[in-house]
Amino acid sequence: MEAKSQGMTAVLAALAANILVAISKFVGYIFSGSAAMLNESIHSVVDCANQILLLFGDKIAKRGQSTLHQFGEGRAKYFFSTLVATMLFFGGGALGVMEALEKIFHPSHEVESLWLVMGILIFGMLVEGSSLRVAIKEINELNTEKLPLFKYLHESRHSEVLIIFTEDFCAIIGLCLAFVGTVLTAITGNAIFDAVSGLLIGLLLMGAAIFLAKEFYSLLIGESVTEQDLAKIRQAFQRPEIAHLLDIKTVHLSADEIMIAAKIDIIHDLEGEGYLIINEIERTIRQALPDKKCYIYIETDEFDPNYQTH
Repeated sequence: MEAKSQGMTAVLAALAANILVAISKFVGYIFSGSAAMLNESIHSVVDCANQILLLFGDKIAKRGQSTLHQFGEGRAKYFFSTLVATMLFFGGGALGVMEALEKIFHPSHEVESLWLVMGILIFGMLVEGSSLRVAIKEINELNTEKLPLFKYLHESRHSEVLIIFTEDFCAIIGLCLAFVGTVLTAITGNAIFDAVSGLLIGLLLMGAAIFLAKEFYSLLIGESVTEQDLAKIRQAFQRPEIAHLLDIKTVHLSADEIMIAAKIDIIHDLEGEGYLIINEIERTIRQALPDKKCYIYIETDEFDPNYQTH
């Protein structure tokens, strides 16, 4: 679907940006010995690996239906997104914190070629900023409800977009922290500022990874459709032939595949036309959600005031 290709455009842009930035950061670290630069180098390498994982997950998610996976493997993206969050925590965050702590307590820690480091950091900001702009453009295209940015990110079922935005956003903040640490080191001659900036970058990445893991856990378990989509689905059942909508359940099978199960009470005189009414409801739902592949299961029943939906 179009949404899938849109979501992965940001991944490809981020991969290209991170390869370029990672090379420049490692060059800067080799010549400077900067802890912040090393943390940023690790961060970029981890990000490259993350984008490769997302591309692999996207390929698996497109396999389609099989005898074993009868609703497809769309949630593969969520699994690989969870791996990315884990790598971001350990590869980008925890290792960076340990390296920064070693530099803080290492008496011989010095930072050389400060102007080279600052130049590379500014270059990194420009490249990461370009990647972030691509991610924001993708978000705007996917955000058809025009929700506020952070509300959309929280409610979106497109895990790859959430990852790329978070990684790029953290990358820019990390580069700013590294730049401040480098400038303070240059002004004071004290490399502790460089090491502390590296520590802050590591803690930032660990916090981002925890946030992502929480979001992906919910997606992997199975989230319902958004409130906006649920309202559209419910609207399809508001027909004169329907006496009661007894129950409705939804779940995302992937970012753009959903399952809808409903139980309805049809007016007694029209029960013989139940299959026609159900077909019309299904057609209305699919028209209301053109960007989703819908698996719809509707059954009829008699209204019971004591019916339990849970």
